[in-house]
Amino acid sequence: MYELLGISLVLTALLTISAGASAAAAALWRLLERPLQRCAANTRAEILFFMRVGPPAIAIVIVGAFLIPSYLAYEPYRSGEFISNKLGALALLSAVGVALALWRGIHSWIATHSLVGRWLSIASPITISQINIPTFRIPHSFPIIAVVGTARPRLFIAERVLESLTEDELIAAIAHEGGHLAARDNLKRVLMRACRDMLAIVPCGRSLDRAWAENAEAAADEHAAERGSAVALNLASALVEIARMVPTGARPTMPAAVFILGDDSHGVMGRVNRLITLAGTSRRRLSRQFFYGAERVALLVLLVVLPLTLTNTHVLASLHLAIERIVQVLS
Repeated sequence: MYELLGISLVLTALLTISAGASAAAAALWRLLERPLQRCAANTRAEILFFMRVGPPAIAIVIVGAFLIPSYLAYEPYRSGEFISNKLGALALLSAVGVALALWRGIHSWIATHSLVGRWLSIASPITISQINIPTFRIPHSFPIIAVVGTARPRLFIAERVLESLTEDELIAAIAHEGGHLAARDNLKRVLMRACRDMLAIVPCGRSLDRAWAENAEAAADEHAAERGSAVALNLASALVEIARMVPTGARPTMPAAVFILGDDSHGVMGRVNRLITLAGTSRRRLSRQFFYGAERVALLVLLVVLPLTLTNTHVLASLHLAIERIVQVLS
């Protein structure tokens, strides 16, 4: 019972902390969404990514740094406590979410591996000077121009796209995909999908997913537009041309990929209008140094907090007392 109670507490804490933090993040985004419209799209995309993956990360850190050490240090092996129906239900719900996230991650990897294998079997390698990852030409009815994969990304371009776009439009479209590569959007998409599965009972996080997808595409557009007004206009022209080639009702099936039209082809005209605006304004290269610095600070805090917590008996004892009260409430 000691081990089972501990596992139940860990799973329940993961669920409740993640759910609460996710709901708070969604509410915070509603407050920040309008003021942040003045920021660059890559800034908004980074903020949304941290808001989405932050709640599960916070829950894992709290459970690993506080709950588990306090339970192991102060919970008697034979305390007489039992797992109530409420605690068991919450633990089961959390276990389902974790299992679903793990399964979705494995399934996504298998599906991506299978998709790349199928495409490579009919693909012809091509060389494009503006891209430094393996690039392939494939016969496909859908106007594919997409980066597929996370660890070893590959660029696939449908033959009809190569034949329909002008050289300048193709260069602009590839510059857009280069923006996704620089931001590691495929990896971020996988991580956010796992977070979504862990918190399947908290629908408010889906608004963050949609907002991130929109801003990730806008950030990739900005990345291309930084090369000059002509590139921005050529990308706008390429988006319109590719959107016209999409078969009615068709959608790309790419589990770990970024497709140039994004998840919603209906938003193409909004992106085109924004690219035209970008072409008429002076753009400076956008910096991500703030967020790289934020990641370093978070890692430093974690490395400092963990040792201090594990050696502070007062903190662990106080937390164990709080755990006891929670167990009583759920009994």
